[in-house]
Amino acid sequence: MQQNNGLDKKQLISFMLFTLLMMGAMYYFQSKKVQEEAAAQAQNPKTEQVGAAKTAEAANLNPSVNAAAIQSVHLQSNELKLEFASLGGQLSKVELAKYKAYNQQSDAADLPLYLINKNNSNYGFQFTDKTGKKFNTRDLVFAPSVSGNTVTMAANVNGAIIQYVYTLKPNYTLDFHVKTNGLSNIVNDGKAEFVWDYQVRKLEKGRSQEQSHSEFSYAFNNYKSYDYDGRTSMDERDETLNWIGVKQQFFASLIEAKNGFAQSHGHQDMIEEGEYLKKFDFNGQVQLAGNELNQDFTWYFLPLDLPLLKSYDKNFDEILPLGWSFIGGMNRVFFMPMYRLIASWGISAGWVIFFMTIIVKLILSPIMFKQHKLSAMMRVIRPEIDEVNEKFKDADPMKRQQEMMNVYRKAGVNQMAGCLPALLQIPIFYALFRFFPNFIDLRGESFWFAKDLTAYDDLIKLPFSIPFLQDHLSIFALACTAAILVYTMLTAGNIQQPTQPGMPNMKVLMYIFPITFLFFLNTSASGLSWYYFVSNAINIVIILVIKYWILDEEKIHAQIQANKAQPKKEGRFQKRMREMMERAQEQQRLQQEQLKRQQQNRKK
Repeated sequence: MQQNNGLDKKQLISFMLFTLLMMGAMYYFQSKKVQEEAAAQAQNPKTEQVGAAKTAEAANLNPSVNAAAIQSVHLQSNELKLEFASLGGQLSKVELAKYKAYNQQSDAADLPLYLINKNNSNYGFQFTDKTGKKFNTRDLVFAPSVSGNTVTMAANVNGAIIQYVYTLKPNYTLDFHVKTNGLSNIVNDGKAEFVWDYQVRKLEKGRSQEQSHSEFSYAFNNYKSYDYDGRTSMDERDETLNWIGVKQQFFASLIEAKNGFAQSHGHQDMIEEGEYLKKFDFNGQVQLAGNELNQDFTWYFLPLDLPLLKSYDKNFDEILPLGWSFIGGMNRVFFMPMYRLIASWGISAGWVIFFMTIIVKLILSPIMFKQHKLSAMMRVIRPEIDEVNEKFKDADPMKRQQEMMNVYRKAGVNQMAGCLPALLQIPIFYALFRFFPNFIDLRGESFWFAKDLTAYDDLIKLPFSIPFLQDHLSIFALACTAAILVYTMLTAGNIQQPTQPGMPNMKVLMYIFPITFLFFLNTSASGLSWYYFVSNAINIVIILVIKYWILDEEKIHAQIQANKAQPKKEGRFQKRMREMMERAQEQQRLQQEQLKRQQQNRKK
């Protein structure tokens, strides 16, 4: 009698009840979506002029500078709110007006989103005077003035005038023009160093995830080549960089040099706790013309939105870590457009992901059907395979494998047919692994108990921290793990058990895999966990439908017996495998004969 592997009808009913209970729990914990701001603003930036400069906060300033001399001025558009400090003549505050930062106290994105604030950014130009002494514009006090959407900062150093001219432009852009007069009387080496120290602020819920996405980004070779550097040190002394910046999970701070940065190098250090994630130090060389610095730079403070990034035509779109080559192309050409198309129906992000899963499954359905049909056929011939294992348990492993392949060949079962769906799933899995934590359209989108689909859901809080799991349990990750376990129960019956001592039990390994998946998904984007829960639930339904309503295993068994009774033409792959095994057996026989002769010669 054929053994029934997998779930029976009672187990099917139990699974359906479990699914209903899970869906009910999800609705019970459904959180209300935060209403979007409805006020539409004009496309061109509207600037606010500050008539009288205000005294800025004087925390952590150069002790030799009089705090009362420090002033601040402001510019504002519908995209950026900027503050400039007279100390160093630099940006002291950058807020992205259309976005909010995550607030750990309220567990919501309700804080102003600052890329620069509280002295976390410090930049300037460093010169060497004729005596060999270095001085930096970061230590100078500039006199600010505002005219329309332009801020002018001027400082005097030993009779030389250094002037910064900032002009706020649309599309998150700030022109930065540097002019000097009389600098040639002080310096004579024809170069200056641009020095930038920057501490990345924590803006998202998942610290470790955001930390891993924070790194140097830069372009060179006339904007044609892009690179990033997540290592401790960044060294591009042999290249001229067109722009350099620091990328975070969803935002980036970049500076472009029209004449480029030479001899560029930098360093980054992890910050384990607090409001900052990493500390970046950058040093790049700019050339002087006649020992005067007259160059154009541009600051960009960007949300990592793909259409916006591509609009600059400066390789900014490469900042998005969507995966290399084919993987990145799949995200750009397939998943992102598909998400935006479904989202245009007016449904929530979670249901967009649900329908994305359905579409992917429909595209793969012909291949997946063949895989599940193969799985059913493997269950039917399981007794014949067990018989071969028992009959040849003491025989040569190569001989036993050859006999098993004969069973598959006579039954018309091609084992390799099941590999194609698995191979197709690998690039899809990696593409989605990159898609969900980096797609800004999903940022802040809630679904049921997940308040942000780009971060983990932590409705279940733990009173302690577990390595890798941290101090919470993600419901979506638990649901996905349960679905994978059920799927494993349905498919584990097809796995061959080891017949040699010391070989690992493949069934045990298959059951361990979902548990390790829980550790991986618990701190990942909840959108990814939700996608794979839906995907595995669909797989379970497909298997059960095929098993109970589409494929008749008795008919399949009769068909296999008929195939075995007829001479079966060998396929190309099967023929190649048989020839390889025969060559391996012959080689093994020759080696054994040579070993016997050597032993006989030793006895003589």
